[in-house]
Amino acid sequence: MTGRKPAIEAPIPNRIADLRERAGLSRAELAQRIGVNPQTIGYLERGEYNPSLALAFRLADLFQLSVEQIFVRD
Repeated sequence: MTGRKPAIEAPIPNRIADLRERAGLSRAELAQRIGVNPQTIGYLERGEYNPSLALAFRLADLFQLSVEQIFVRD
């Protein structure tokens, strides 16, 4: 172990708020459908939290998009 602190990841820009609104879902409804707390949706939409890979795939499945269509890479 080197004693180094893990790097803090920069937020990954995403389209969750837009997709959620287009689907006519509230944050609570989206959270229920993908099995997370509604606060998690807010954190994701504001870019305060990067999702796990499993959560990213649940979102992709729900919106019927690829992960790359939801999360933007530079």
